[in-house]
Amino acid sequence: MAGLTVSLGKETRLTPVPPMTFRPHHFLCALGYQGKGYDDAFTANMDEVVAKGLHQQGGDNTVITVTTSADVICQPCPHRRGQGCAKQAQIDALDARHAERLELKAGDELSWGAAKARIAAKVKSGDLSELCAGCGWLEAGMCEAALARLLAQSA
Repeated sequence: MAGLTVSLGKETRLTPVPPMTFRPHHFLCALGYQGKGYDDAFTANMDEVVAKGLHQQGGDNTVITVTTSADVICQPCPHRRGQGCAKQAQIDALDARHAERLELKAGDELSWGAAKARIAAKVKSGDLSELCAGCGWLEAGMCEAALARLLAQSA
């Protein structure tokens, strides 16, 4: 079990670190993240999770658990409504397409490195227009550029 070692005087104990959770479509969102978000709180959270976490040395070892409800990326999102989203039908459709393509189901655990390898094996250049249909970030081009970089590294 992953954990954080805490020393309390003579006593040292391992404090469990909760697993990172992602909705299926957030694997590609994390891959394409380039410092932009819905608002300051959302962007700050993405910076912590992705830019200062997954994209750093050792980030490939981070274990992520697949979920079908609000995840670590959703927490500060202005569209979040409890464990759901104001745009739930759109999010469910995105998640369904990503889960099918990446062969993910709720409860699956995989490292960020394994997730990137799976993306490289199952998503090709040009696929995002269908896979991410309805996502407002698609037209910004960041995700397609990140996918191209990943595919070039994997070749």
